[in-house]
Amino acid sequence: MDFRTATSRKLDEEHRASLALLGRFERSVLGVASGAAPDEGFSAIAKEVAHAVSGEVGRHFRFEEEQIFPRLAGGGEGDLADLLLEEHQRIRTTAAELMPLLLAGSAGRLDAAQFAAMKRVALEFIERLESHIHKETAALLPAVDHVLDETADQEVALAYAES
Repeated sequence: MDFRTATSRKLDEEHRASLALLGRFERSVLGVASGAAPDEGFSAIAKEVAHAVSGEVGRHFRFEEEQIFPRLAGGGEGDLADLLLEEHQRIRTTAAELMPLLLAGSAGRLDAAQFAAMKRVALEFIERLESHIHKETAALLPAVDHVLDETADQEVALAYAES
């Protein structure tokens, strides 16, 4: 999709990068045989995902909640903002459960039982975040293009760059 505002284009760029990483992570998680512990190669992807989760769930969500959702509500898209905020909260809960396991995985400290627990949470997280990103691409980003005029877009895009 082509988006009109710098804000929606930047969010779309981050969404695409997140989807690519989630795909690699899912393949890595599913590539470990049932009942086995991950190999050394898993630690690199676990570290990358842990870093991305803290950015996606931290900075990205906070930015949307502080800068985008109030503008959507003011532009008549409050139901969409409320729905996405609920999803942010569910994703944060799953991310909080996943992060210690990712950090252990990034240090190569997951045995087979811990990996099995991480796999369940990781697949849930992947499913929730991928679905959320697709929803934002289909509904949020076009709404951003609709509610932000050029001046507001410049302000919001600058705020995002500084966050």
